[in-house]
Amino acid sequence: MAVDSANARAVLGIESSCDETAAAVLDATGRVLAERLLSQRREHAPFGGVVPEIAARAHLAHLPGLVRETMEEAGLDYRDLAAVAATAGPGLIGGLIVGSHFAKGIALAAGCRFLAINHLEAHALTPRLPGLAGAAFPYLLLLVSGGHSQWVTVEGVGRYRLLGRTIDDAAGEAFDKVGKLLGLPWPGGPALERLAASGDPARFRFPRPLAGRPGCDFSFSGLKTAVAQAVAAFPEGALSRADAADIAASFQLAMVEVLADRARHAMALFTSRFPDPRLLVVSGGVAANNAVRAALGAVAAEAGFSLFAPPARLCTDNAVMVAWAGLERLRLGLEDGFDAPARPRWPLEELSG
Repeated sequence: MAVDSANARAVLGIESSCDETAAAVLDATGRVLAERLLSQRREHAPFGGVVPEIAARAHLAHLPGLVRETMEEAGLDYRDLAAVAATAGPGLIGGLIVGSHFAKGIALAAGCRFLAINHLEAHALTPRLPGLAGAAFPYLLLLVSGGHSQWVTVEGVGRYRLLGRTIDDAAGEAFDKVGKLLGLPWPGGPALERLAASGDPARFRFPRPLAGRPGCDFSFSGLKTAVAQAVAAFPEGALSRADAADIAASFQLAMVEVLADRARHAMALFTSRFPDPRLLVVSGGVAANNAVRAALGAVAAEAGFSLFAPPARLCTDNAVMVAWAGLERLRLGLEDGFDAPARPRWPLEELSG
C-alpha cells in the first residue's frame, strides 16, 4: 500500500491499563488519523468498580478487532508504521500484559520499533499535541485521576520533578467512593457532578485537609470519612435526593477548594525555579469536572498562570496520548526492547533516572 510522506512515520498507540480498551494512529506530525475507544463500564458496573480479571479478559477479546478497525480507518498497513507504542504501566497487570504483548507482536511482525509508554507520562505530554496548548517545556502539571493525585514539573520528555502527591486517597477515588455512599451509579465522579449541580454547597461544612499547610501534598481520606459520617447520620432510607444533592455539592466545593489551595502552593514552588513560562496543566479524569476547571482557572489567573485542560476525551484514558508520547520518544531516537516488562507500579519520576 502506498502512503504519503506525512504518514510514513505513523505511530500506533494502544491503551489497556484499566477499563478502557483504546487504539489510535498518529502521523509524523501528531495529526490523529484514527482513534477508537471501547468502555467496559457495563461489565464492571454491577460490581461497583473495576474487576481486574474481567478487565483483562475484555481487553483480550476486543483489542485485536479495535486495532484492525483503527488501522483500516487510518488507511495504513502495519508495515507503514514507524513504531507501536503501548502503555506498559502503571495500571492493572493483566491489562498491561495484554496490551503490551499485543503491541510487541505487531511491532515484531511489521519490523518496526516498540515503545513501552508510562501512562502518567502520556498524560503529562498531552498538552503538547498539535492543535491543543502547544505547550513548551517547562510547565506545571496537576495529574488528578482515580489512581493518582500529584504535582509535577514537566521539564522535558523523560524529565519530571515531583513536587507533591496524595498521602492517602486519590481525588478521583474520593469522588467515586462518595458517589457510592450516595447510591450513585459507578463511576461515581461524573454522576456526582451532575447531582451536585442541584444541591446547596453551603449546607454541610466538610473539612479541607491540609489547606494552608506548607507544600502541595494532598489528603482526601478525612474528607471522605466526613461525608460518610454525614450520610450515616440520616436514618436508613431517609436520605432524600435533595439531601444527597446537598452533600454532593458540599463535598465538591470542599474538593475544589482543597485543589485550589494546593495549586497556589504548587505554583509558588514552580515559579521559584522557573519564573517563565507560567502554564498550569490539569489532566486525568478529575480534570473533566467543570467545577474543578473553574476553580483552578481562577487561582491560576491570580498567580499569572494560564490554565490548560485537555478536551474531556483526552483527560481520561485514551490511546491518542499514548501514541503521542510514543512519537515524542521516537523523535529523540528512543525505543524499547521486546523484553520491556509490564509494570503495575511505575512512578513518573523514575523516568528521570
